[in-house]
Amino acid sequence: MSDEKVEFRWLDAELVGSDTVTFRLEDGAIVKIKVDIQQAGIAVNYTNPDGTPHYSIGAGLRINVIPPNKKFYIPRSSLMVRKDRKTESQPSII
Repeated sequence: MSDEKVEFRWLDAELVGSDTVTFRLEDGAIVKIKVDIQQAGIAVNYTNPDGTPHYSIGAGLRINVIPPNKKFYIPRSSLMVRKDRKTESQPSII
């Protein structure tokens, strides 16, 4: 086994189509999975054994589950509330 390093040329990735896939679960919940290419490169000093280019791809996933009742909860201590007198009687808008 050698310590020879494989050099990669950074590639820009362009979104083609939607970056989000949506599923409906049996209980009515919606699952949204968003995919993002974080890093893409092509080897400049190495090819696959069959001669095709060798790529290095780093992908990220963001998964959101929306329950059937579409409710969520945040602790009061985490709410951002302004304390100035002008907005005391008005709801907070974030």
